[in-house]
Amino acid sequence: MQARLLLEDGTLFTGKSFGAEGDSVGEVVFNTGITGYQEVLSDPSYCGQIVTMTFPLIGNYGIARDDFESVRPYIHGFVVRRHEEVPSNWRAEYSLGNLLKEYGIIGISEIDTRMLTRRIRHHGVMKGILTTSNKSVAELMEQMKASPLMTDQVPRVSTKSVFSSPGFKERVVLVDFGAKSGILRDLVKRGCDVVVVPHDTTAEQIRRLAPDGILLSNGPGDPKDVQHAVQMIRELLGEFPIFGICLGHQLFALACGADTEKLKFGHRGGNHPVKDLLSGRCYITSQNHGYTVKEDSIAGTELEVTHINNNDRTIEGLRHKKYSAFSVQYHPEAAPGPFDSSYLFDDFLENIRKFKQDNPSLPRQAQLSAAAKFNPAPALEKGELTYAKK
Repeated sequence: MQARLLLEDGTLFTGKSFGAEGDSVGEVVFNTGITGYQEVLSDPSYCGQIVTMTFPLIGNYGIARDDFESVRPYIHGFVVRRHEEVPSNWRAEYSLGNLLKEYGIIGISEIDTRMLTRRIRHHGVMKGILTTSNKSVAELMEQMKASPLMTDQVPRVSTKSVFSSPGFKERVVLVDFGAKSGILRDLVKRGCDVVVVPHDTTAEQIRRLAPDGILLSNGPGDPKDVQHAVQMIRELLGEFPIFGICLGHQLFALACGADTEKLKFGHRGGNHPVKDLLSGRCYITSQNHGYTVKEDSIAGTELEVTHINNNDRTIEGLRHKKYSAFSVQYHPEAAPGPFDSSYLFDDFLENIRKFKQDNPSLPRQAQLSAAAKFNPAPALEKGELTYAKK
C-alpha cells in the first residue's frame, strides 16, 4: 500500500506503507542513531512527533519485550529508508510492522530519508502529515493546518498514580514527566528505594514521601507548558538533593530563573559529543530534545554551566552554586547507549549521602525516613495518593 508524507512547506514524499493505516499529524524530526529503533519508538519524549531514522535499514532485528522504554509507543509516525519485514534475531518476538499496527502508528518506507533530513536541518523541524489515504495534496494541507501541534504531552505520558520499586538504600522520588524505564533500572540496580510520582505531584506531597533525593525525569514537549512542575521544583530547592535529566534539566533551569528556547532541529541520537568543563573530558551521549537552556539567561541566577555540546556549544549541564542540585540535558541512562555518562547516577547518590551528613535533622526526622522506607503509607494523607502499578 502507498503512503505519503507531506510537510507544511509543501514538500511531498511518496513511499510504501507499513504498520497502521489512516492519517497522522505531528512534528517531523530525525534521529541519527544506528541502533535502538525500539527504544526510540517507546521513548515517551517522542510523543506527538513523526520520527525519521537516518540509518537506512530499520527493522532487521525485530522487537524484543525487554527493550521497551515505556509501556507503549507514543510517536505519531515512523519514517525509514528501508523497512525489513522479516527480522533476523533470536531475541525477536515480533516484527516492527506488527508493533506499529498494534498501536495504530503509520510507517512509511522507500523514501529519500537523506533528503528529508537535510531539509529539516536547513529549514528546521516542521509540521507534517503522514497518510495512507487517497486524499488530494490540497485536502491533506488543509487537514494539517487545522490540526495544532500538541501542548499536553506530559499529562499524556506521565503515570496516573504513584508506584514504587522497593529498595534498601536511599529513597529517591522519581517525578515522571515521561520517564524512560532506563532511569528506574539504573536507580534500582544501585539499591535505591524508588517512588515514582505523577507530573503534577505537589511539593508538599513529595515531602510526605520522606525522600532522600528527587530525580526529575525526561519528557516530551516545551518545558514552559509544565509550569506546575517549575513551581514544585522551586519550592523544594535546598530541602532535598535534586538531579534533572533532559526535560527535568530544562524545568530545573526555569525554576532557578533561567530561560529556554526551541532549537532549530534538536538533538536526537546516540552520538552527540558533550564536554565536561571541569575535567575537560568529552563524553559521547544519547540525546532526545528539541529545547535548550538559553546561555545568556544564566547570568544573574545561581546556576553555573558544567557541560556544553561540542557540536553547537549549547548548554548540556548545570549545577546550583548554593544547593545540592544539578542537571544534564542528555540521557545518562542511555538505552540503547552509549553508557559513558551512567556515573552521574553515582554522583547523585553521593550528593544525597553528603547532604544527609551535613544536614542530619533536615528536612525530615530520621524516624520518619526510616519508617517510610519500610511502609510509605503513613507518610501520606489518607486518600491523597495511592499506590498502583504503572
